[in-house]
Amino acid sequence: MHDFFKSFRFKAILVLIAFLIGVMIFAVTKGGYSLSGASVVNTVTKPFKSISNTIALKIEANLDKITNATEYYNENQRLRDQIGMLNDKLADYHEKTAELEELRKYLGIKDKHEDMVLSEPCKVIGFTANDPFKSFIIDKGSDNGIKPYCPVITTEGLVGITVEVSADTSVVRTLLSPDLSIAAVSVNSGDTGIVEGNISLAMDNRTKLIHVPKENGLSVGQLITTTDNSGLFPRGYSIGTVTETGVDTSGLSSYAVIKPAVRIEKLTSVMVVTDFNGKDSSYYEN
Repeated sequence: MHDFFKSFRFKAILVLIAFLIGVMIFAVTKGGYSLSGASVVNTVTKPFKSISNTIALKIEANLDKITNATEYYNENQRLRDQIGMLNDKLADYHEKTAELEELRKYLGIKDKHEDMVLSEPCKVIGFTANDPFKSFIIDKGSDNGIKPYCPVITTEGLVGITVEVSADTSVVRTLLSPDLSIAAVSVNSGDTGIVEGNISLAMDNRTKLIHVPKENGLSVGQLITTTDNSGLFPRGYSIGTVTETGVDTSGLSSYAVIKPAVRIEKLTSVMVVTDFNGKDSSYYEN
C-alpha cells in the first residue's frame, strides 16, 4: 500500500482530481455563484446524469420492443391467417370457375346431341401404370348411373368406354386399345371401317381405321366419326382425322392412320354417355 501512494498512478489520480475541482470552482465563480456543497455535487454529476438519461431512454425503447413483441407476433400471425384464407378463397373461386366452364362446354354437347343422357363431369384421378393404351380411372361409378360399356367423351370427341365400374369409380379403356373396336365412317367420302388401336401407333397417340374397301376416297385431313350401326356408341361423334392412308399387307383392303380428336394423356375430365338413341341394351346387362 505504501508503494501505491508513491506510485505514478496515485500521483496521476491526484492531479486529475485537482484539475476537476479547479474546473468546477472556476465554472461556479465565473458565473457569479457561491460554491455550495449541492452545487458542487450537481456540477460533478451533471455530465453523468446526461449520459445516464441517454442510456435510460435507449433501454426504455428496447424494453418497449420486448414488451410489445408478443403483440407484434400475434398481429403478424393474424395477417398471415387472413392471407391464407384469401388464398383459399381464390383457389376455390378458380376451381368453381373451371367447373362452370366444363359445364358450359358439355351443355354444348347436349345442343348437338339431344338424344344423349350424360353423367355429370368426371375427374380423371389417375392413369393405369405401364399401360401403353392409356387407360385411366374416373371419380364416378354406379352410384352415378354409370355401367360397364358406356361411351366416354369430351367436347372434342370420343375417348373410349367404361370397362370396370365400382360404386364411385370407373376404369376407362381408350380408343388407342386393340381391345376396343369402333364402327366408323369418313364424313367426307362415306367410306366405312373399324377403328382399332395397336401398340406402335398408341405410343404416338394414334389409332387405325381398318377393313376399308380397297377402292375408297379416303385422304389426309378427313374427319372420321362413329356410325349408327354398332349399338355401342352414339352416331356421328368425332373420333379424329386421317393423317395417313395405305393398303394392308394382304392387299385386299385399305387402312387409314387416325389422329384422335382428344389428346388422351392430357385429359383432366370427361363425361359418360349413359343413354342414347340406338343403344344396344345387351351391352349393359349385368
